Amino acid sequence: MTEFLQVEEFKKDLKKLNKKYKSLNNDLKSNFCEVLDLELPNRLPGTFRISGLGEEVKVPIYKVRHFRCKSLKGKGSRSGIRVIYAYDNDEDKVTLIEIYHKSKQENENRERILKHFT
Repeated sequence: MTEFLQVEEFKKDLKKLNKKYKSLNNDLKSNFCEVLDLELPNRLPGTFRISGLGEEVKVPIYKVRHFRCKSLKGKGSRSGIRVIYAYDNDEDKVTLIEIYHKSKQENENRERILKHFT
């Protein structure tokens, strides 16, 4: 079983978003993490590797575009929620780095990624 960790900033992001999207905590734990655990080391549909982070970042970092959120009815996996995570295949560990809605933020916070993975 894959170990799932969250950086402190992720926890704050999640708490803030959960006020608006009440099902988010459950969607993350029950749906996203469970499905990701079953699919690893492969990626889920709508997931791509973030490039251009530099040589210092040894662990691959991924962005999930297709995240199902029940609070956003009728949207399915195109809810607009984005999840950034790192997957360390050697340790079978996923670190959740960032979660945001695309209407509030255009791209991932590269400074945060570099802070935790260099």
